[in-house]
Amino acid sequence: MTPEEARRIFAEADLVCPEAVIQVAIDRLAGEITAQLADTYPLVLTVMRGALVFAGQLLPRLAFPLESDYLHATRYGADCAGGELCWTVEPSQSLAGRTVLVLDDVLDEGVTLAAIKQKLLGKGAAACWLAVLAEKDTGHPKPVAADFTGVRLPNRFLFGCGMDVRGAWRNLPAIYAIRDT
Repeated sequence: MTPEEARRIFAEADLVCPEAVIQVAIDRLAGEITAQLADTYPLVLTVMRGALVFAGQLLPRLAFPLESDYLHATRYGADCAGGELCWTVEPSQSLAGRTVLVLDDVLDEGVTLAAIKQKLLGKGAAACWLAVLAEKDTGHPKPVAADFTGVRLPNRFLFGCGMDVRGAWRNLPAIYAIRDT
């Protein structure tokens, strides 16, 4: 995508969640996560690349000891067949007996997050909690539910706050949707 195309997409997009709403949601999530996990010394895993912006804002609000790491898993790589989850980067820390908190940008259909949770529990995590900045209202059942959800948004193509449109606009402080045509 060219810079001009990216600017055009942004200019035509609909604002679906302003920055102020995002900040209030992250504050609320920090409180909920603290109440639930502060005494567990959790391992916090950020799902790359989308959750980077979310994690960067949430982690400083968690005023309790934790360890952080990241993972990168995808169902859409050249080496993946049939939507199977492929791990580009697995957590470097041992999961044995740990309470794990997974941070992701958006819960869409839930297939990837469900597979991530299953894999982490299979590697010995004692508990696996899921926190998402946004959840799309798809109108369909999902194979996994987030334990902590920032905002609920319509089932549209979203970007901003870590979500991208063809690689661009992850850096926006608010969430936008491509205009329906």
